[in-house]
Amino acid sequence: MENQDGREFIVEKIKAVISAPSCCKELKIIAQEYLDSDKSSKKPLITEKFLAELEADVQTIDEVLAFFSSAAGEKFFGLETANRLKAQAQKVKREGGKFCFCPACENGKIILEHRELL
Repeated sequence: MENQDGREFIVEKIKAVISAPSCCKELKIIAQEYLDSDKSSKKPLITEKFLAELEADVQTIDEVLAFFSSAAGEKFFGLETANRLKAQAQKVKREGGKFCFCPACENGKIILEHRELL
């Protein structure tokens, strides 16, 4: 990927993470800080914090499957939605998926895979 194309690609993925309804508040904040840090001397530190938050927040399919199957997942989403998400997670896992299928995790995983573009 050429430098400018790579930069546009990664910015697009960061914006997708921020706009994802499934993105947690902490990740939204540090992702926006990263986007706002272009000319800042603190960019390396912000980048490090952003990557650490992504690594903590991007969930494996087994982690989300366990949550969707739990009483906590039922309480958080409601029984019907938790069951629907559980079925979707089971399908993703059967098809060989290793990570959560929500937009925040999908785009976060792509950013982690292309961290050299940050």
